[in-house]
Amino acid sequence: MWLTNLRVVLPDRTLERGSIRIDGGLIAEVCADDVTTADDTLQRVDGHGLTAIPGLIDMHGDMIEQEAEPRNGAHLPLDLAIHELDRRLAAAGITTAYASISFWEPESEERKVHRSGDRAAQLVGAVAHLRDELLIDLRVHARYELTTPSVAEPLRTALLAGHVQLLSLMDHTPGQGQYRDVDRYVSYLAAYRNTSTDQLAAEAHARIRRAQEDDSYWRVARELVTIAKSQGLPLASHDDDTPEKVDLMLRLGVTISEFPVAMAAAHAARARGMHVAMGAPNALRGTSHSGNLSARAAIKAGVVDLLAADYSPSAMLHAAWVLAAAGTPLHEAIALVSRNPADALGLTDLGQIVAGYAADLVLVEDGSPPRVRATIRRGRLIYWDGSMHQRTPWMR
Repeated sequence: MWLTNLRVVLPDRTLERGSIRIDGGLIAEVCADDVTTADDTLQRVDGHGLTAIPGLIDMHGDMIEQEAEPRNGAHLPLDLAIHELDRRLAAAGITTAYASISFWEPESEERKVHRSGDRAAQLVGAVAHLRDELLIDLRVHARYELTTPSVAEPLRTALLAGHVQLLSLMDHTPGQGQYRDVDRYVSYLAAYRNTSTDQLAAEAHARIRRAQEDDSYWRVARELVTIAKSQGLPLASHDDDTPEKVDLMLRLGVTISEFPVAMAAAHAARARGMHVAMGAPNALRGTSHSGNLSARAAIKAGVVDLLAADYSPSAMLHAAWVLAAAGTPLHEAIALVSRNPADALGLTDLGQIVAGYAADLVLVEDGSPPRVRATIRRGRLIYWDGSMHQRTPWMR
């Protein structure tokens, strides 16, 4: 198949007019011009007004738990939830995604059904079972909460079964990381829990004491990290807040610092050769929803390698377009959501429009906002909206 008459975003520049030939699921050829004498035996798509970018790669998307339980206590079948998320991601231009599944047992009883070791294991198993029949390449990003070692056993089982493709370490103990400000943490919980601030503050300080007194936390984490490293999995740390925290994670073998909450931590991670990931919604909105480090400020400082969907798949594409509109060269903005995540995750044939790479492509119509018109994964059309049929008479 030929995609012709396109603007094409290459690794190092943007072709204002170019064509891409797809063959056998791979990018076979990239031409710096329109193809007017294409092989008549190949299907052809006129891409006038469209921009071709690599398929987006999301290393951290929190949507799967919400799809499975859209309201507290309203549980949907897991296969339905995963298929619906799959369609949603394809329509957002995401061709490879790491579904973030929390191995974490929260304090509150009402959240233990939503997030627990057993619930996480069910989700991981469902993704593994359905993965081969999905539109996109959906992988598992297992998020392990250091302070709840009770969930380690189901995570260990999932790792040994080969059902996990990325492991990250989290510590949501108040007083550090994402919740450095204990008072803000208490206010955050009070906004959606029908509990007094005094009780929430008491819970927070009890968690701090347990974290200081229980020496099993890091021993269990190291055991899980050893399994992950034996399988060659990338390791990430979550919400790094100080250079000292970054150094600790680096010694464990972590190579990705995701969502650092302070500029000093982001600088430290970058200086030590780690990949730094920030949230695409943060970059799109221009601010962190929790009052932590601004992704735009970190990008301006040159300490961000990649953007992740976090809680909004559509934010990846739109954040890249917003950055480009503000002056970032388009190929550099797109690299934040394609080539750079591929590098960080060891996906050697993805993230670039280069001959020989997988034909994971997105066709975007410029506008305010830009719109995904088509998504292609390994040469297969996985999202093709109504406007594309006008360009493909051979499909009618």
